[in-house]
Amino acid sequence: MKTKKHLLYLALALTTAFFWACNSTGSGEETSTETEEAAATETKYTLTPFSPSVEFPDAKIESMSYENGKFTFVIGGESYQLGVQTPDAPQKMCANSDKGQHIHLIVDNQPYAAKYTPEFEYDIPDGEHYLLAFLSRSYHESIKTPDAHVALKVKVKDKTIQAQEPITEPMLFYSRPKGTYVGKEQTDKVMLDFYLVNVELGDNYKLKVDINDEESFTIDQWQPYYIEGLPMGKNKIRLTLVDGSGNPVATPLNPVEREFELRADPLTEQ
Repeated sequence: MKTKKHLLYLALALTTAFFWACNSTGSGEETSTETEEAAATETKYTLTPFSPSVEFPDAKIESMSYENGKFTFVIGGESYQLGVQTPDAPQKMCANSDKGQHIHLIVDNQPYAAKYTPEFEYDIPDGEHYLLAFLSRSYHESIKTPDAHVALKVKVKDKTIQAQEPITEPMLFYSRPKGTYVGKEQTDKVMLDFYLVNVELGDNYKLKVDINDEESFTIDQWQPYYIEGLPMGKNKIRLTLVDGSGNPVATPLNPVEREFELRADPLTEQ
């Protein structure tokens, strides 16, 4: 009788140990899976709204002409002046031009040209082009007001605008990042800025931002953003204007893509 009881106790003990081992193994696998899933959802880059900037409510491009390879702008408004530093530039902690405030000139899908005087020479090939010019702060943030930009479809011949009309399509123009950024102050936070024509972001239109073909963000506010987490070396940004369902909008120059480079300061960052 005692032998049977001992065998029964032994069987119960073995069964309990078996189930405990199985449950422990399952719990470990579940924990491991949860950890892997959490790691997979961690983002490599961050995109956060730019801090509020100095405003220029009366800044205005009163006129623009292009003749014999030369642009002539008339800039109005008492608050804005080409070639001076924007007052809050030191607080922005991003790339700032030591030449001051300027005009961003974009022809078709080309990178912008920064111009610090109202008159300058510029070569545009013969043909039809989309042309955007807007006033910029010294740290390259666009002034996003109706009077501070000009957006035209133009026909150029012999380096002169022969015909022009306002752009009527919804359009996206890429502005920043651009070029090469050097040193911690320029590379820790890189400004993303873009210009919209005939577009209001919200339910009907959004902007998709692809960073290095690794992560995507969808934004619905027209404002600049800080990009953080970018590696040193070559980087790539692709902007796509999409509709409310996330489909690319069938409009000229959409999407647009740029490469730029981040470098450590060789004198201070060894």
